[in-house]
Amino acid sequence: MKKLILTILAVATISFTFAQKNLLQSGPMVGYSTMKEVLLWAQTKKEANVYFEYWNIKKPTKKFKTKKLITLKENAFVARLLADELEPGNQYEYALYINNKKVHRPYDLNFESQPLWLWRTDAPDYSFASGSGSYISEERYDRPGKPYGGDYQIFEDINKKEPNFMLWLGDNIYLREADWNSNTGILYRNTHTRSLPEMQPMLGSMHHYAIWDDHDFGPNDSDRSYHLKRKTEDAFKLFFANPNYIFDEGTTGFFQWADSEFFLLDNRYWRTPNKRSDLERHEILGDKQIEWLIDALANSYAPFKFVVMGGQFLNPLERHEKYANFAPEERLKIIKKIKKLKINGVVFITGDVHHTELSKLDLEDGYPLYDLTVSPLTSGVYGDNAEDNILQVEGTLVKERNYSLIKVFGTKKERALEIIIYNSNGDSLWTKVIKASDLKFKR
Repeated sequence: MKKLILTILAVATISFTFAQKNLLQSGPMVGYSTMKEVLLWAQTKKEANVYFEYWNIKKPTKKFKTKKLITLKENAFVARLLADELEPGNQYEYALYINNKKVHRPYDLNFESQPLWLWRTDAPDYSFASGSGSYISEERYDRPGKPYGGDYQIFEDINKKEPNFMLWLGDNIYLREADWNSNTGILYRNTHTRSLPEMQPMLGSMHHYAIWDDHDFGPNDSDRSYHLKRKTEDAFKLFFANPNYIFDEGTTGFFQWADSEFFLLDNRYWRTPNKRSDLERHEILGDKQIEWLIDALANSYAPFKFVVMGGQFLNPLERHEKYANFAPEERLKIIKKIKKLKINGVVFITGDVHHTELSKLDLEDGYPLYDLTVSPLTSGVYGDNAEDNILQVEGTLVKERNYSLIKVFGTKKERALEIIIYNSNGDSLWTKVIKASDLKFKR
């Protein structure tokens, strides 16, 4: 009888644990990191009570808990909770609880608090992955024919490289015709993409930051006229976990990692409609966002100032949705401000165009202004006539699914970054080292 009771209890425990696992839709995911707090994220399939438990790996017996939250249908059953009892420079493990039961995942769940290094040591070395164009096929809503998305193992390979964080460069989802006219459709598409099995391990063990572009903002090539942009903005802020948003509207943001600074720009919310030929000039970022960007760049002491936006900045080809053929005055204004104010260390990171390349514009005194474009992750590959970009650094054009791994390393006086481009199977395609000392104007 005792054996029977124990067996029944064991089966009941396994069944209940399985039931809790089945309540999990996607995640957990690790959001932004600071010295004192980290944002943790998860999505359930229906209304549930959610919280996280976390602990310093050096002191595993001392556990901390986030507050509890009930996931709601109107928020796509998403939970966003702060781990706010952290000390700088530590590694933590964590666990997700749904309805007070631990959800076991078949991979590591961990995060880190950023170290307190200034005035004490050289900045720590770190690395981050980046890429744009994450299309996850779904036959019933896709266009007929060959699936547009594929090579989802790319996310598993990113996870194997163990970067400190992932920087999503826009088109992180692809809204379909059935999606972009309703909040229900918008939340559905975000949920479908985030639930990809191959993506789950990388969500759970590295930090994530993001910008958006047209396909997660609205329809293809969409602009400020899109009627549900407030809904897609809400969905972006719900499904990603950036540390801040600069304005009351849009997704502009900022974060620091070690001694680098990242300026996350919104190239859609204020964008002039493409067909407004009656206007003297078109805008992509808009004056308010540009003034904030120049203020922040001018005030920065970071050796690398990464300006992150959806569309290419430097490429002079007047094709597709580039600055060169849409808002050349705005592009020139930004370049002139960088030159006039002698802002050192600026590197643009962009996506959108479905191929990868490094563009380089030599400014005065030999200052090289770089634009690293990384695309696509899993969507279709294009690159017709991409060789015509006269600013393209030789040997950097990639016409297959790929991502970048950027390593920032070295002492204060010898800080450098290394760009490595990998294809979806993890093969290295090209490497480029850029020294911070080269990204300087002569005084």
